[in-house]
Amino acid sequence: MKFATKAIHAGIEPDPGTGAVMTPIFQTSTYAQSAPGVHHGYEYARTQNPTRSALEKNLAALENGVEAICFSSGLAAQDAVIKLFKSGDEVLAVNDLYGGSYRQMVRVWGQWGLKSRFVDMYNADNVEKEIGPDTKLIWIETPTNPMLNIVDIQAVCAIARKRGIMTCVDNTFASPYLQNPLDLGADIVLHSATKYIGGHSDVVHGCLIVKDAELAQRLHFIQNACGAVPGPQDCFLILRGIKTLHLRVQRACENAAEVAQFLANHPKVAKVYWPGFETHPGHQIAKKQMRMFGAMVSFDLKDNSIENATRVMSKTELFTLAESLGGVESLIGHPASMTHASIPREERLKVGLTDSLIRLSIGVEDVEDLIADLNQAIG
Repeated sequence: MKFATKAIHAGIEPDPGTGAVMTPIFQTSTYAQSAPGVHHGYEYARTQNPTRSALEKNLAALENGVEAICFSSGLAAQDAVIKLFKSGDEVLAVNDLYGGSYRQMVRVWGQWGLKSRFVDMYNADNVEKEIGPDTKLIWIETPTNPMLNIVDIQAVCAIARKRGIMTCVDNTFASPYLQNPLDLGADIVLHSATKYIGGHSDVVHGCLIVKDAELAQRLHFIQNACGAVPGPQDCFLILRGIKTLHLRVQRACENAAEVAQFLANHPKVAKVYWPGFETHPGHQIAKKQMRMFGAMVSFDLKDNSIENATRVMSKTELFTLAESLGGVESLIGHPASMTHASIPREERLKVGLTDSLIRLSIGVEDVEDLIADLNQAIG
């Protein structure tokens, strides 16, 4: 089954009771049993919900996994992965990653004895050098947020497998339409489904997809035991969004290619970060492991003062100044004060995340209107 067909049909069956084509919202906290322990597969809604079950089957198909496990947010999904490990274990994470991921690893799990190190993974050989005796998990994000760096998933996962280390790939920026890390050797794929998977900026959600049934069982246990589950309304909205995932992401990627080229040619722009450029150091790897180059674009102005960047972000009319990404509408953001404010400034600067960097999430509007809006804002 091809991707577009899976997005619409995988895991979805007409409701047997009514024939409803769309999966119903099962808004219930518990289920009737005919005798103790005798039921229809559902006991309590924290443990199972039919709306969530349909979504988990659909997500597993999109990432070519055996099972998916859904959570109330992307960070709740990350929290579940970290709970697979214990005090003294080490997470080796890419050094340019989402600020919330950094915050959870360092400020939450650090106080319980979990060690985190953030390293350059853009040369896979460097990963092998950085692995220590306590390294139990390699955390990959590619394309990275917000510098759009590319990690060779297949190469890093091969190194990890050789050393008996688990790998988790945050695939949020790519979406399952552009990239499938399980096919490249990853053990776990994570999505903040709030972003491209949901696609309409109206729900917060997270998920994990795995290719090993035993690992899925462990994560389902954590999901149920810790309780960070999404409600049925949230699951319904994500299912609704998935049906147009391929259409939205393709259009957004096409728009991003034109926006990136416009910015690269603009006399007031110093540098544009987008892996579709042949000059991008990760271009060939992105070309190998992604179907398109994504719809996220970051850039620095030649006058890279924070005041000038603020002026540009405040002047856009179609680009909304807001956190998040991956919706049908275009967003503009300031990572240093928004999505990555929890990362110390000196650490941000090491990976090129300047105080004036601007990040764009390109939506599905008419690209000529988006370019005109940026042009008037940059001036």
